[in-house]
Amino acid sequence: MAPIPGSGLAKGLAVTLRTMTRKTVTEQYPDAQPELPPRTRGVIGLFEENCTVCMLCARECPDWCIYIDSHKETVPPAAPGGRERSRNVLDRFAIDFSLCMYCGICIEVCPFDALFWSPEFEYAETDIRELTHERDKLREWMWTVPAPPALDPGAEEPKELVAARKTAEKLAAAQQAGQTGQAEQAGSGERAPQAEQTQPGEGNA
Repeated sequence: MAPIPGSGLAKGLAVTLRTMTRKTVTEQYPDAQPELPPRTRGVIGLFEENCTVCMLCARECPDWCIYIDSHKETVPPAAPGGRERSRNVLDRFAIDFSLCMYCGICIEVCPFDALFWSPEFEYAETDIRELTHERDKLREWMWTVPAPPALDPGAEEPKELVAARKTAEKLAAAQQAGQTGQAEQAGSGERAPQAEQTQPGEGNA
């Protein structure tokens, strides 16, 4: 069925009239804090323990506002006769929020969950140089990161959990089988001497 000519214009005017007749509400900020959506892009927090200095966030940043410095350290072998390994140690992680456009690419591309959105937005400064937050400041923002939302009860279980559960079930089954085998061996070892003791009794009879 073909649309009625002018129906789109009528719908748009209806929305305009509804908005015009609605009472406006002014939020009394900063006396009253606004109710922000859970996915508000306020400031970026750094979970330093998860950072492996892969530099992926800095390379993908379209504004080049992430600064990372690191050095390599030699790690002794975990077992005798093993090889020494080298790992990256984070020296500096800073974000210049005077350049950041809050696109969220750095958070999306981080493969180790080291960057998170915080809804905090009150970090204005009188000096633009103070908007470069070093890793200590970024770590403080982690305390304001909200907890992740609960999973949908009808959603599929993550593949990582399924694989971990299967591995745990296999290990439990192998342990149970080993304990059963040890019990059977112990039981057969206890029955053997009894058979030897009954043989002399039968000869005396």
